[in-house]
Amino acid sequence: MALTYTPVDDIPKIVQGLRSAFNANLTKSLEYRKQQLRGLYNMLSENEAAICEAVFQDLHKPPAELMIGESGMIKQECIDAIKNLEKWAANRSVKTGIVNKFDNVHIRKDPLGLVLIIGAWNYPLNLLLAPAVGAIAAGNTVLLKPSEVAANTAALLTKLLPSYLDQRCYRIVNGAAAETTLLLEHKFDHIFYTGSGAVGKIIMGAAAKQLTPVTLELGGKSPAFIARDVDVAVTARRLSFGKFFNCGQTCIAPDYLIVERGIEDKLIEAFKASIQEFYGSSAKSSSSYGRIVNKSHFQRLKSLLDQTKGKVVVGGETDEEDLFIAPTLVTDVEKDDKLMEGEIFGPILPMIIVDRLAEGVKLVNQGDQPLALYMFSKNKKAIDYVLDHTRSGGVVVNDALVHFIVSNLPFGGTGPSGIGNYHGKRSFDVFSHERSALIKSMGMEKLNDLRYPPYTEKKTRWLDWFLWDKASFSSEKGTSAAGGNPNGRNSSPQLPEAGGKPSVAKSESSKISHVPSASAV
Repeated sequence: MALTYTPVDDIPKIVQGLRSAFNANLTKSLEYRKQQLRGLYNMLSENEAAICEAVFQDLHKPPAELMIGESGMIKQECIDAIKNLEKWAANRSVKTGIVNKFDNVHIRKDPLGLVLIIGAWNYPLNLLLAPAVGAIAAGNTVLLKPSEVAANTAALLTKLLPSYLDQRCYRIVNGAAAETTLLLEHKFDHIFYTGSGAVGKIIMGAAAKQLTPVTLELGGKSPAFIARDVDVAVTARRLSFGKFFNCGQTCIAPDYLIVERGIEDKLIEAFKASIQEFYGSSAKSSSSYGRIVNKSHFQRLKSLLDQTKGKVVVGGETDEEDLFIAPTLVTDVEKDDKLMEGEIFGPILPMIIVDRLAEGVKLVNQGDQPLALYMFSKNKKAIDYVLDHTRSGGVVVNDALVHFIVSNLPFGGTGPSGIGNYHGKRSFDVFSHERSALIKSMGMEKLNDLRYPPYTEKKTRWLDWFLWDKASFSSEKGTSAAGGNPNGRNSSPQLPEAGGKPSVAKSESSKISHVPSASAV
């Protein structure tokens, strides 16, 4: 299906139309939002065959992978949002002091306004429509920009969407760099982008000119630590699933292995067995194995394979015409290898051997924080050590990739791997403004005399007692409150004299526990 780019002259009109629809309060009703979410669900349910064919044409993605990683997740997000919308959107009361005891003090959940969602080609449904669920549920108007790289999926969504969602409030713009650049010249109330860090910087720079907040879902080199105490066969199966799902074109795919010395030979054999189990004797002939998205990405990956100093021990076969790269494992990889320079984003898995997991921790911390980190071990101390001494967007222990489909776990990066997170209720919150509201009573005006001029010392003492709760911060000896308040509400802690040090009680609980022994890390 051919993808037609949106005429650049139409883009300002589309943006203005969506802004006008929001200002007219078309999306404010919770029932309206539910109706649109049902429409999105129905679009996916009623067009499964066409969607499956479009995504297959773009990525050779098997139907099971489409359901697990894309359509199934979006439908579940729709169900959860419809079921919980009243609770998510309800005002939340907050605790107040004496001064506001008789007032209505709460936090509202207001929609942000007009939001822009820019999807990615590797999961062309999920990474566009999953955040859209949160944006619709929160009451925003939404402009969707699919990836032009997954052209067949983008063309199908452009055709289907008007039949299921209100075109006054939800629109698609298609195009490449020129159309996206024009979009970014307009004012949005939030921009949600999924893709590379390089483009993420451009998005953030354009948003800064408009003071527009952003959510950036980027990527990075996600490591997988493998301790020598693991069940090697189970570890290889789970890592093979996580790495070769979608032909390795997943932002949270294990990017490289950090393996404790002594199990590497067994691990290689276990990888061979799991790949044989999953894809048979020829992954190229398997209906369960995908393809690289285009020749540009194929040539990039082929170049990495050609330049590696490591040893290819599994796979390595390629076919440019078919965009096929076999599930590949590379050993004897050094830190300065080409495979270690950037995110691989393909079915090539380098293995680094270390004597202790602490060496791997040091290696990971020398780079940027990854989007995901995986740890395989039976040793709780070793697991805790790796998790306590590294940073990442998310963590999975003894599995890979599967945290992405847990809707109640916020998904997102940290530092260069992303800004912000989403999924489930968090998606609703991302596209909502927490609006503080204090609705005062018109009565009890005599009490307000305390805050009105002229100010006196007596008024100040009373205000200090009314406004601030210091009861939980009383002195060790129970000093009475300032101003003679018998319940100690305004009592203050005894501060040490200049140059003095506060005393610290010594106890077993205050001792720093030892780092796990060398055998553990």
